[in-house]
Amino acid sequence: MKLDILVIAAHPDDAELACSGTIASHVAKGYKVGILDLTQGEMGTRGTPNLRLKESDLSAKILNLTARENLGLRDIFFKDDEVHQLEIIKVIRKYRPEIVLANAVSDRHPDHGKGASLASHACFMSGLRKIETELDGEIQEAWRPKFVYHYIQNNYIKPDFVVDISDYWDKKIQSIKAFKSQFYDPNSKEPESFISSEGFLGFIEARAKEFGHSIMVKYGEGFTVERMIGVDDLFNLK
Repeated sequence: MKLDILVIAAHPDDAELACSGTIASHVAKGYKVGILDLTQGEMGTRGTPNLRLKESDLSAKILNLTARENLGLRDIFFKDDEVHQLEIIKVIRKYRPEIVLANAVSDRHPDHGKGASLASHACFMSGLRKIETELDGEIQEAWRPKFVYHYIQNNYIKPDFVVDISDYWDKKIQSIKAFKSQFYDPNSKEPESFISSEGFLGFIEARAKEFGHSIMVKYGEGFTVERMIGVDDLFNLK
């Protein structure tokens, strides 16, 4: 199964919070999009791994994803090393995406920057034929995505480009709220966390409005690039 876009996220809900509008807009255009969650978010303050997997499945249906997998790496303790790189390489070679969207290059949560580095290294290494991996008993062919872009999370990072998600804002919010255990609920008996505060989703909307304002639309999602983007037609720029 080939994907056009693979989103790699350190935790379930990272993709929803940072780039689900971009996911929804590209699914609507007919592109096949999948998410690879690296961990089950088991070190999070609220919820359980099983509950978060169920929430991930619900969000996948809302976003109409072609695929969603969870590698089950250790939350907070995973590393950017050979063992973990090989696990991601197997998934990249399985789905052969043209574009990978990965965690923010630096952020409040250390797993985000670590996830960004791990994904970036795995994308490059996946194109090296002398690195051999197997899936279901078969040797996989080398595959390197054409582009790796990093979505922006909690900390402000000046984006290199912004995607207009104005028509997909409601879908983004629906996908975020699929993770009911993680966000504000006045009836919840669970301890409050950084993202479960009453104002957190307001911050998400304010950030989307800020990025949207930068390109003269209502809502936007920002991304940074690893290498310069080339343009062959100035009239295709928004």
